[in-house]
Amino acid sequence: MNRLLETKQAVIKAGRTMFSSGLVVGTWGNLSARVPDTDTFVITPSGRNYLDLKPDDLVVMDLDGQVVSGTLKPSSEFHLHLLLYRARTEVGSVVHTHSMYASAHAVARRTIPVNVEDLAMIVGGEVRVAPYALAGTEELAENAVKSMQDSWAVLLANHGVVGVGRDIEEAMLVCQIVEKSAKINLAAQALGQAYVIDNAHVKTLRDKYLFHYGQK
Repeated sequence: MNRLLETKQAVIKAGRTMFSSGLVVGTWGNLSARVPDTDTFVITPSGRNYLDLKPDDLVVMDLDGQVVSGTLKPSSEFHLHLLLYRARTEVGSVVHTHSMYASAHAVARRTIPVNVEDLAMIVGGEVRVAPYALAGTEELAENAVKSMQDSWAVLLANHGVVGVGRDIEEAMLVCQIVEKSAKINLAAQALGQAYVIDNAHVKTLRDKYLFHYGQK
């Protein structure tokens, strides 16, 4: 199987996971992944059901923002994916969700603090909020890149979540952990206090995940 087809199948699988996990409703949200050893990426088409996607439905774009192959329109948020790939060479995938509890933080324009260890490990710090801009615009994409900095997730004000990863499985995990952490943060605040993990421990946890976690 060639790498382009493998990438398309990985995007389709992740889209189904995103939908079944409740991170999006309907056809909202979008996903993409770089095609290994190329300057192209595969992105979901605009307005198509995640459960019905087939490889030919996906759109291939280059880092100049041009469509390389595909007959459907790419996601209206392709600028977001494009600018992240240009800015972060280590990023292999971008996932954009509208999950409920993380989006609540985005609407309140409140960061998600590092109050659980898996957020420290997977994201590497608090999840900041990018300034508001209209969906689908280059301004929104620029705001997201600037606000994310070297983190692996960012909130889009009054909109949703963007998570990145070295591959699409990791980017999806980032979005799932961000949603879990947002829910925990709100529950802890309801109990009276949401304590955060100090920066030194956050760095230790992040390094542990990157260099020692699993069968490394």
